[in-house]
Amino acid sequence: MSKQSSASLADFLEFMNRKGLNTTSQRRVIAEAFFELPGHYTLEEFYQHILRRDPGIGQTTVYRTLKLLCDAGLAMEIHFSDGITRYEAARPNSHHDHLVCLSCGRIVEICDPRIEKLQHEMAEKHGFSLDGHVHNLYGLCADCRNARSKGQPAR
Repeated sequence: MSKQSSASLADFLEFMNRKGLNTTSQRRVIAEAFFELPGHYTLEEFYQHILRRDPGIGQTTVYRTLKLLCDAGLAMEIHFSDGITRYEAARPNSHHDHLVCLSCGRIVEICDPRIEKLQHEMAEKHGFSLDGHVHNLYGLCADCRNARSKGQPAR
């Protein structure tokens, strides 16, 4: 297990203890898997990943544990234009934005200090104090654009 994974798991276990909640072996497996799996996952995608680790864990347990991770501030729900909730690890001081393909659903994380600087400048110009933001850019990825130019159906 990586250091980031261990620290995040320790934070989750501490949160559970503080709240007086049971830290079951199933919750532990789910939390470990969540912190080891990079990217953005729907409940169903993550559940399929969990089933490969432990087929005895139910989808409701996975969902409730994801909610607990969000409550602990260790996970975030992300909503793109498709209306499907995805989950990703909340990593302090690791802000990023997203490029989202409207055809295949591919999501690419981007981080550019120029964008961050401009956002803060725009907020200041209009008298806002930023607490956070969501920045998603929608379009077509290169693969989907190439498929369309060749007359092939999108993925």
